[in-house]
Amino acid sequence: MPVPTDELLLSAPAGATSEPLGTPSVSGSDITGSLPGSGSVANALADALADPAHAAPADARELSRVLLRRLAGLEEGTREYSYVRSTLVELNLTLVRFAIRRFGRTKEPYEDLLQVGSVGLIKAIDRFDPTLGVEFTTYAVPTIVGEIRRHFRDTTWSVHVPRRLQELRLDLAKAADALAQTLDREPTVADLAQYLSLPEEEVIEGLAAANAHTAGSLDLTAPGDGDGQQPADRLGRVDGGYGLVENLVALKPLIAELPERERLILSMRFTEDLTQSQIGARLGLSQMHVSRLLSRTLAKLRTGLASDEI
Repeated sequence: MPVPTDELLLSAPAGATSEPLGTPSVSGSDITGSLPGSGSVANALADALADPAHAAPADARELSRVLLRRLAGLEEGTREYSYVRSTLVELNLTLVRFAIRRFGRTKEPYEDLLQVGSVGLIKAIDRFDPTLGVEFTTYAVPTIVGEIRRHFRDTTWSVHVPRRLQELRLDLAKAADALAQTLDREPTVADLAQYLSLPEEEVIEGLAAANAHTAGSLDLTAPGDGDGQQPADRLGRVDGGYGLVENLVALKPLIAELPERERLILSMRFTEDLTQSQIGARLGLSQMHVSRLLSRTLAKLRTGLASDEI
């Protein structure tokens, strides 16, 4: 037996209260005019309304058309408005799943993307105007996809970078794939710049920004790291290079005060890395004499450093 259209629109889904949701603002004849006239169709729509999450695609589309027209005539905040709106969300969750599949495999949990996409679906329902004669799916899918893209842009980057660079990263990735097939090699910065008609500086900036998308764990050992240390193991240590710089700065005036021969011996020993015998051969001195001069010079420098520290 066909379900009356008024009952179709006002009956709650399974498990909901049997109280009327309010006085209908659209008459049964108004709605019937927008639906196919057979009783079997009305029964199918009644079944879809009773279990929106498992409605057949064709029934979901037809029932969505009816409910969207009904929603446009209801006052926001009423119980009937909330019921119709939530039913529309359940009927069209397949659009959210379809939009998620367009992004392929991602590191984001599927449930998180489903929630984000549902927000986009709700926005599409709230903003849709049924009087324009546009299919709801045509309007809803871009809205859902845009919401998911905003989620990726705002929350999935390890370091925040401008939207311009985030979009440039995607363009560079597509261009790199296309050029790699054409050139049979990895494209250079110049190749990418020519392909995208961009300055090389902008391409370099986009490639650098791509490094901010993900961050490695401090507990992850870098590939090929010979010492087997993790990045976290190298944090917080005193860099001995700073002490070396300080010593060199302190030694500079002390070395300037040395006699020329002693400065020359220091230069040949520590700059040219010559042995004492090689230094002696250049200066016409014995290796023993060079050793005594070098020892005396180093002792003088150590004394000067110690006095400076005091």
